[in-house]
Amino acid sequence: MVAEVLLLRQQLLVLKRGKKKCPPLTTTDRLIMDICTLVMTPKRIRPSAIAGAESTLLNFHRAVVDRKYSRLFSKKTRSKPGPKGPSKELIKLVVETKERNPSYGCPRIALLVGNVLGESIDNETVRRILAKHYRPIPGKGPSWLLPSGNSPNKLWSRDLFRLESVFLRSF
Repeated sequence: MVAEVLLLRQQLLVLKRGKKKCPPLTTTDRLIMDICTLVMTPKRIRPSAIAGAESTLLNFHRAVVDRKYSRLFSKKTRSKPGPKGPSKELIKLVVETKERNPSYGCPRIALLVGNVLGESIDNETVRRILAKHYRPIPGKGPSWLLPSGNSPNKLWSRDLFRLESVFLRSF
């Protein structure tokens, strides 16, 4: 009942705004109306004569899902003070080496850069530098369709989509 009363009050506020044909709905109006219809029983929604777009509810659901995943996969702790990573010269040298020799891997680049600088550098450091700063030229290398194209007689059963329910369960 509380949701129904809140919904009717919101509709009255919208109707009092003016405009003869169609009252302008703000995002807040749509959000309040959609949340009220989620709480109400289906029997009571029809007499309330709510007119809302499905896209508003879907956008609201998408925002909730995005918030769920951003909270799940975000950093739990703040960064601690300390070394801030490799110098700009080292980053530039590693990226230039990779651009000139795209077939070289992290251990080989670490060995070459270590010989040039005269100090040892870790493979993981090179991997992190390349992951953050190196972008390969598009069109070079294999496509993501290559594994599927190599097996034309096989049944296609790739998981390309994820669906979130109203209660944020993944399917």
